[in-house]
Amino acid sequence: MRLDKALQSQGFGTRNGCRALVEAGAVRVNGGLASDPDAEVDVTNLELSVGEVVWRFAPRVVLALHKPSGTECSHAPTHHPSVFSLLPPHIVARGVQCVGRLDADTTGLLLLSDDGALVQRLTSPKRGVEKRYLVTCAEDVTDAQLEALQRGVTLKDSPEPVRGTAARAGLHALRLTIGEGRYHQVKRMVAAAGNHVVGLHRESVGGLELPAELPAGAFLLLDDAALARVGGAR
Repeated sequence: MRLDKALQSQGFGTRNGCRALVEAGAVRVNGGLASDPDAEVDVTNLELSVGEVVWRFAPRVVLALHKPSGTECSHAPTHHPSVFSLLPPHIVARGVQCVGRLDADTTGLLLLSDDGALVQRLTSPKRGVEKRYLVTCAEDVTDAQLEALQRGVTLKDSPEPVRGTAARAGLHALRLTIGEGRYHQVKRMVAAAGNHVVGLHRESVGGLELPAELPAGAFLLLDDAALARVGGAR
């Protein structure tokens, strides 16, 4: 692939902008200074350095972000900063989308990708990718509430009872696993069972756990093995 096109595909600007970066001496290819934007490069294991950014060429990106509280899953946030403000500009420029949404006050594992087909697969109700949440409640969690969540509760936008796998996680806490993604679903389910959510944290998507060492606001790139645990393999 031509160098200017490789840079453009990775979100580093327009073709003319990427050519200008190379001509200005701001680009290194596998550690060596690049001077010709028309040079052909092998994208296999290609490492690009653009200014202070070091980036390994990726045909697509899939990210696992530890979403902090007080952020919105929107490119046009209304009350809080966008989760996209936590990402490098060249990744945002690739058109990454959230794989589903988390409320502004919800924390935990959020996936993002520039692969539209992958986003559709992972958010499709037919695929039923499970999400596990740690739910902190306002009142004691009772056996009756856990049983109601597992049996199924009635929500206004569902003709059938909506259920999940529920387990106690403390006096005021429970873990709830669901395979759907309705608007405010966990909060509404817990309310229908007779309690009130005061804290919500997504711990996993599919078989992928939020890494314990990943701090709030940080992200990592998922490889094919991690994506397969999510359930995103073709």
